[in-house]
Amino acid sequence: MYILANEPSVALYRLQEHVRRSLPELAQHKADMQSWEEQSQGAIYTVEYACSAIKNMVDSSVYFESIERLLKHAIAVKDQMNSAQGRSPLPQAP
Repeated sequence: MYILANEPSVALYRLQEHVRRSLPELAQHKADMQSWEEQSQGAIYTVEYACSAIKNMVDSSVYFESIERLLKHAIAVKDQMNSAQGRSPLPQAP
């Protein structure tokens, strides 16, 4: 009885039973993990793109400050030209 219970073919049969029972569950877990990985990669790409956009917006503040300075200078020059020609200056915006 002991020899029959420990025979290699019985062990292989038990192993085959175990694989047959657990394989569908493992395959489903693998599919779930792949789906989660795809969703995560999409979310990571979105976050990286948003961070890049925000960084570009912060970096562009230098250009907006320059534009604001140039517009103020242009308004001042226009006011000087109007004063030189005897016209009243444009009202200043707050």
